[in-house]
Amino acid sequence: MAHWRLRAVAIPAFAAFFFVLYFRLLNHPLFPVALMPLTALDRLVGFAPLAMVPYVSLWPYVLLVPALLLGRRETVAYVAAVVAVAAVGLGIFLFWPTAIPRPDIDWTRHPSFEFLKHVDAAGNACPSLHVTFTVLTAVWLGRLLRQIGAPAGMRLLSVVWAVAIVYSTLATKQHVAVDVFAGAALGLAGSLIHPAKAES
Repeated sequence: MAHWRLRAVAIPAFAAFFFVLYFRLLNHPLFPVALMPLTALDRLVGFAPLAMVPYVSLWPYVLLVPALLLGRRETVAYVAAVVAVAAVGLGIFLFWPTAIPRPDIDWTRHPSFEFLKHVDAAGNACPSLHVTFTVLTAVWLGRLLRQIGAPAGMRLLSVVWAVAIVYSTLATKQHVAVDVFAGAALGLAGSLIHPAKAES
């Protein structure tokens, strides 16, 4: 519960600022939008309506790390990692806007997806920040759960949850495989910012 008041203000403020920029770039790209290529993996992973559940579960998943942070040193490192990957992702969207090819799916047959497709259109595709924040969270959760002596089952659950979210980005047809791999690479790069570096 350390610094919980600060977190209660800082987390929503950062999220609001991030999404204002995200949707600004999504709806008003400054450069021509490039279409991402489809791969064999994209053809292998079909559309799965139930994938919406793990897709939207990203938000409670990422909040687990702020809830478990134990002190100022960890908090500074985590915030630095989140800000860094967000800045890199938004910078890429600014100078290299991308989108995925329109899938051959009648979204009117899937009402729960109509809102998602309307609000979060198939732009800002590469890297997938959905995957970026999932991977970053999975790495941090692994560290924190080991630190507090959580049972191995909890760490396994975190990994399974993260894999389900990553899969959902393909199965909801919000991203293609290239986006996913790029997002995972960005998340892993961000995870290199850790508490030990925050001390220096």
